[in-house]
Amino acid sequence: MNDITFEHIEKIGHIIYEDEMYRHVHYPEMLSRYDSNFILFKTMPALTTFKKLEHLLRSYHQQHNQQHLKFIFPSNEKIPSDIHSYLTDENYDIGFLELYTIEPSHFPAKVNEHVEVRPVTDDNLEAFLTLQYKEDLRYGETFATEKQALLKHRFHDSKKHQLLAYYEGIPVGSTELIEEDTTVEIDNLFVLEAFQRKGIGTQLQQYVMQHFQQKTVILVADGEDTPRDMYQKQHYIYRGFQYEVLKVEGQ
Repeated sequence: MNDITFEHIEKIGHIIYEDEMYRHVHYPEMLSRYDSNFILFKTMPALTTFKKLEHLLRSYHQQHNQQHLKFIFPSNEKIPSDIHSYLTDENYDIGFLELYTIEPSHFPAKVNEHVEVRPVTDDNLEAFLTLQYKEDLRYGETFATEKQALLKHRFHDSKKHQLLAYYEGIPVGSTELIEEDTTVEIDNLFVLEAFQRKGIGTQLQQYVMQHFQQKTVILVADGEDTPRDMYQKQHYIYRGFQYEVLKVEGQ
């Protein structure tokens, strides 16, 4: 599919305001989740407009005891130099995501007899939640605790699928899938650090390819991280980039 864009990527949160310029997303169910509380620009703003909306978002987040500011810029557009200089001076973290797609039949099949991938059911939900909690603690106890409720909610959503990877019988990795009419998104894929480089992430993806053969598989990767190299070697097709910036205040 050539028409896949960042709009096909799920963004958890409620749109509380939207106009031709931007979209304001807020998620009171999980205030600590930066990716659910942000402003997304639909067109590239002027610096004066950015500063105005920065003030708006800061005031709104302060009312909800949130200390972060996150902005997402239009896809496939670089941040203008004047805004980039301002963001640097204001100590924002500047990064970008890359969008990838693949048709399941193009994924290089590999078998690892040490790894088993199972869908999350009532029988292994607790193991899935425990693994997620351990992984999420690196973002703080509040985030890890709040995310447990989110994961439980998604467990009961028929359009969401959660997978658990076992290495020699031990839960060591997982991912979540978001199923739509023509696509399935791979999200939140991780493997415990001690078990990385054993092909576990590949087996999680292989499960997706085998069970969603009629859909286009989509995902985003950090443009400055190593997984993007893995996806390129696995025949994923690059579809574009999107800059986003984050600042955590009061630290």
